[in-house]
Amino acid sequence: MRILVDYRPALRARTGVGEYIRRLVQAYTASRRDELTLFTSSWKDRPAPTLGAELRAAVVDRQVPVSILNYLWHRHEWPPVEWLAGRMDIVHAAHPLLIPSRHGAQIVTIHDLFFLDHPERVRDEIRRDYPRLAPDHARRADAIITSSVRTERLIVERLGVAKDRVYCCPPGAPTWMTLGRAANVPPNGYALLLGTLEARKNIGVVLDAFTRLAHSGPPPKLLIAGSATPDAAGWLARIAQSPLKDIVEYVGYVPDDRREALFAGARMLLLPSLDEGFGLTALEAMSAGVPLVASNRGSLPEVVERGGLLIEPHDVDGWASVIERLAGDETMARDLACAGLERATAFSWEGTAARLAEAYRDAMARRGAR
Repeated sequence: MRILVDYRPALRARTGVGEYIRRLVQAYTASRRDELTLFTSSWKDRPAPTLGAELRAAVVDRQVPVSILNYLWHRHEWPPVEWLAGRMDIVHAAHPLLIPSRHGAQIVTIHDLFFLDHPERVRDEIRRDYPRLAPDHARRADAIITSSVRTERLIVERLGVAKDRVYCCPPGAPTWMTLGRAANVPPNGYALLLGTLEARKNIGVVLDAFTRLAHSGPPPKLLIAGSATPDAAGWLARIAQSPLKDIVEYVGYVPDDRREALFAGARMLLLPSLDEGFGLTALEAMSAGVPLVASNRGSLPEVVERGGLLIEPHDVDGWASVIERLAGDETMARDLACAGLERATAFSWEGTAARLAEAYRDAMARRGAR
């Protein structure tokens, strides 16, 4: 098969979507001999010269601004991708909207339906295009890739897609250089909050919890890492003022080669999201042996199970209490870390690559039938 995968979400600072698509391609090409091409486009950002060799794939890079190409693809379904990358059997979009193709089977990726439930909390073209177009694109797709059973069910129920067209391909646990062999609970480690600073990450509840802890005694340090969006302005302003300025540090986006060091210094990972299609940072923490505290929303209960603590996302007292206990209770921290290590073994990239191959074969058959 000749397969084109939209690699644009992984071209710059990789968030969860970008990291997922990179690891998915890596797992697929490690076990399959199909001809896979990574498609990138940007006015100024170019893929690394080593990208093709790293992922065992060809690379097609076009100097076209993402915003312009997406507008044409989303609103006009033009130009066909064949004009940009040649003829393909499979055209796999990394997002919920189809990439126009004259010949290839079309696949979309849907991690969650947050854009339908809370369009006011998403930005730019996601707000402009996804709520209006995604349901129709999902029903027209030859296959849909998702990362959790919960989202698979929602796609069927809410978008009216046949169940046999949706394929759950969860991320596999990462492999660390030194972490992952035992509990990672450094005595003076920081609380880590990792992810893009956007509205649904619900960072304010953690800042509220640390404000309360600061008034009752010295809390652990809080380290916040991730790219800031316009939603983050209020949080960053709070961090710059007392009492948080002495206990909270914002370090911005942390590239892949510094990620393990970030987890190594953490005594706990905090994930208070209002919704997660999967929650890749939760799996990263569990696989690294870092105690995990997450919200009980979205797909997080499915992913975490007994591998971490689940809390209501708006329960400030609950978050403050758990943070304080984990900072000082060695037994609790180690037990939680070990539970996470055990849970992480359930996630395998090899199994996900096999499921993706099934989706590709079925999509080609459906395209042929059309």
